[in-house]
Parts: sequence; structure tokens; C-alpha cells
Amino acid sequence: MSVSASTPGSPVSNPATRGGHASLAGIAVNVALAIIKISTGIVGNSYALVADGIESSADILSSFIVWSGLRISVIPADREHPYGHGKAESVAAFVVAFALLGAAGMIAVQSVKEILTPHHMPAWFTLPVLILVVIVKTTLSRFVLRTAEDIESTALKGDAWHHYSDALTSAAAAIGITIALIGGERYASADDWAALLACGIIAYNGFSLLRGTVNELVDAAGPEELQRAIRAIASAVPDVLGVHKCFIRKYGMGYIVDLHVTVDGSITVEAGHAIGHRVKDALQKSPHRILDALIHIEPGTPAMPSHPSPTSTASSV
Repeated sequence: MSVSASTPGSPVSNPATRGGHASLAGIAVNVALAIIKISTGIVGNSYALVADGIESSADILSSFIVWSGLRISVIPADREHPYGHGKAESVAAFVVAFALLGAAGMIAVQSVKEILTPHHMPAWFTLPVLILVVIVKTTLSRFVLRTAEDIESTALKGDAWHHYSDALTSAAAAIGITIALIGGERYASADDWAALLACGIIAYNGFSLLRGTVNELVDAAGPEELQRAIRAIASAVPDVLGVHKCFIRKYGMGYIVDLHVTVDGSITVEAGHAIGHRVKDALQKSPHRILDALIHIEPGTPAMPSHPSPTSTASSV
């Protein structure tokens, strides 16, 4: 006997709205920064700053993809998608991961070209622009990451990594330009080397995000700590004798649970069904974002209470 919870495609307006607002904030900031960085980099002879601006442009696209994925993920279930649209959030994260890797590759190729081609020293005014970018993007990254962790959004976490990668690229460029300004013409390509080194960090973040996203798309097992929490919640429900199996998978901004619980095999089907509903309700009322729960009832035998063994007594006269 199994008890199914509500359809996982039911809207979760608050998390989706919060995630959407964070993505839109990122789009607005990146539009402004991309214009400032690219124009300043061209005028100031700094390809590291131009590359930074290009990465900000890529961030605009990735933030839009995340925003779209979040909106689609909370669309209710329909005939063609009986389980809802939650996987759209994971697909968005998958695309964002590839965007990170693409940005890293593009900047790396152009940085090598600039290193091999003699060019003018970067202008001094590119340095304060980069410092401002580092401050803005680090602040934005932390805001987006906090929101992503609150709403359990992998796509939004990828967006936060995009912002942080931008901050790292800008910091590396600032160091390179400082070296060039202090060292003179011999170190004119220092900011290009800095941009090349920053690509390694961006690529690492892209691979990390890609690995986690692929695990979600292929329904990898949920976190062990979440499994322990779910087993504890189910075991605490009255008349549940034990938890036999527990399977968890990420779905959009929450989780879907398949649980086998053991109850007294001598009770009626109706009574077992009621226990299953109580387990389901307990899981969905927990703070663990359980979107759906399929509870399978297994028959069992209650543990017999232990009694002390009778002991012989001797009477004395």
C-alpha cells in the first residue's frame, strides 16, 4: 500500500519569487558593469578589463537563463508533465555551468593572443574601476548565494558563482595592472597573465557546478544528513515501527522522497493508510522542502515487551 503526497509541480511562489528577484538584480548590475568595463578597458589598453566585461556580458545571459528556469520550475503539473516542471531549474543550472566553462575558454584564448602580441601599458584609471568591480561583484555574489541556499536552488548557486568568478577575474586583473604600472613596459602583459590565471578558477567553478547539476538530472541520492533527518521524522510518527528504505532526489527547489515504513501487520488497510498519511504530513511540514512523498507501508510485528525471568525463592523457617 502506498500513499502519495500532492503533485510536485504545485507552485512554490515565495522561493521562486525570491530567486527571480536575485537573478534580475544580477542582470541589472551586470549590464552596468559590462558597459563600464569594456569601454574603460578599450580606452585604457587593458584586455584583462575587456575580458572582464565580456564575462559580465555572459553573466547577463546566465542570469536570464536562471530567471527563466526558476519561473518554469514552479509551473503546475499538466497532462504532458504529470510530475511538474521542477527539472527546468536543474536544466538552467546545467546551461549556466557550460556558460562558465565557455567564458573561461574564450578569455584564455584571447589572453594568450594578447600575451604574444606587444601592446601598450594599461592606463592607471583602469585600476580604480577594477577595485570598484571587485567590491560590487563580491557583494552581489554573497547576496545571490544566500538566497540560493535559502531556496535550495542549484541554478541560482551557479549564478552566484558566475558573479564571484567575475570578482576573481577583476581582482586578478587589478593585481596584474598594478604590477604593470609599477614595473613599467617590461610588465605590460601582466594583466593578460592575470586574466589567464583567473580562467583556471572560473573553469574549476564551472566543472564543480556541472558535476552537481548532472547528479540532479540523473536523480542521484540526496544528502546523507537529509536521509537521516527524514528517517528520524518518520520514525517519530506514532504507530511506525521502523523505516525500511529511504530514497531522496532533488527536484527543482526541493526534494521528492520514496519511503518504506513498517507498521503492525495485523491492523486494517485503512489504519495503515492513515499512518502513511501521518508520515507524509510530518515530512511536508518539516523545514526540509519535501515537495512530494510516496509512502509504502510494510507489514511488521511489534516488538514484544520484555519481562523479567521468574526466579525461584527459598523460604526459611
